[in-house]
This record gives sequence, structure tokens and C-alpha cells, in this order.
Amino acid sequence: MKQPRKKHSPAFKAKVALAALKGDQTIGELVSRFEVHPSQIHTWKRALIEGAPQLFANGSGQQEKGQEILMAQLYQQIGQLKVERDFLSRRSGL
Repeated sequence: MKQPRKKHSPAFKAKVALAALKGDQTIGELVSRFEVHPSQIHTWKRALIEGAPQLFANGSGQQEKGQEILMAQLYQQIGQLKVERDFLSRRSGL
């Protein structure tokens, strides 16, 4: 019978990947310590290495996401105000 897949948190994945990146322990030791498959450790380590430059890019990814959310909210508010203006102008007979 198959065991259900475990869903690991991003914090756990980062912890395992950093431990693998340090190189203080072998992959076999990490497997027994964290109870994950060796290929999973290699995958998380590779993802950490490939994703690290994005952390240090100009500005933060969080700032960009925040700006996108703010822009979406502002466009929504502009649309709502246009609809209200059009409705009121029709009601007033102008």
C-alpha cells in the first residue's frame, strides 16, 4: 500500500537545502536526519542555488508584488468611480 505524499513547508525545504549546501553532512546523513528521499534533497538544493540570485536582484520581489496589488486596487477604484460618475450624470440630466 502506498503512503500518502508528505507536504513539506517552504521553511523545511530551505532548512534541508541549506544543510545540503553547507556540506557538513553527507546526503545519507541528511536523509536519515530529515527523513526525505536523496533525490528530493538534490532537487531542493538545486532550486536554492538557482533561486538565490533573485533574492538579491534590484528591489525585492515582495515590493513588486505589493506594487502590482496596489495598482490593481487603484484601477478597480478608478473603474468604480467612473461608473458612479456616469450614473450620477445620467440621473442629473446633464
